[in-house]
Amino acid sequence: MKPLISFGPFTLYFFGLMIAVGAIVGTAFFLRQAKKRGLNDKSLLDIALYSLIGGIIGARIIFVLVYNPAYYLSDPIKIFFVHQGGLSIHGGLIGGLLVGYILLKKHKIPVWETLDIVAPALILAQGISRIGCDVFGGPISDAIPWGMNIRGEYLHPAQAYEFILDYILFGYLWLRLKANKKYHGQLFLHYFIGYMIIRGIVEFSRVNPTILGGISVSHIMSLLGIVAASIVVYFRKKQGVITKNQQHLTQKDLITTIVLVTGLILASLIIYYIVQG
Repeated sequence: MKPLISFGPFTLYFFGLMIAVGAIVGTAFFLRQAKKRGLNDKSLLDIALYSLIGGIIGARIIFVLVYNPAYYLSDPIKIFFVHQGGLSIHGGLIGGLLVGYILLKKHKIPVWETLDIVAPALILAQGISRIGCDVFGGPISDAIPWGMNIRGEYLHPAQAYEFILDYILFGYLWLRLKANKKYHGQLFLHYFIGYMIIRGIVEFSRVNPTILGGISVSHIMSLLGIVAASIVVYFRKKQGVITKNQQHLTQKDLITTIVLVTGLILASLIIYYIVQG
């Protein structure tokens, strides 16, 4: 990971910084949208923070158990060295959702309505956080201008592919947040399926242990996530929970979203290539 500043034995890494920035921006976006929609509960900030902690713990547990268990079992203390990297986004989603669900139920806050507001905030935070990831892309021809020269080898900027797709999904979800929905939870389920697809696509540009051909563990986990979410979509539709009509999307909404997403992509690419290149 790229170190930024050292304070004695402590080092601030670029990845950690971007995770913090993503979490702050995503949480602020979520709380603002929740307030607009009458979910201005004082408990939401606490729930968001505890869900973030749950996400980090879940991400670490799945990474240790699935990706490199032998390495950590040989020296268990390394499990706690999160600052050195090693987080699974699939585990992060499971951990964060589990904590969030429990706390929302405890405080009697509508779960699916809240998750619909969480969806665009969450993918925005994930996109920003990905800027700080180290370059783990597969080999690429040096004739391709966007390749990353890492120790003399040109690699796919896989993290850039991912945050670009994340921002596009964010734009879609933000627009849908302002439009009519067929049932509570629709946006969150669209987010979940959309992100699993993004992970599956980006995985082809990375170098990871494969199970069969070019299929990796991450592909399998993403596929399982898509299947599980699709089953939930089926039952949510069957329940026929229809929301009331909301505001109609305008041309201004569309233009504003396109400008914002384009700005996020350009700014993130500039920072990514300056720091990681």
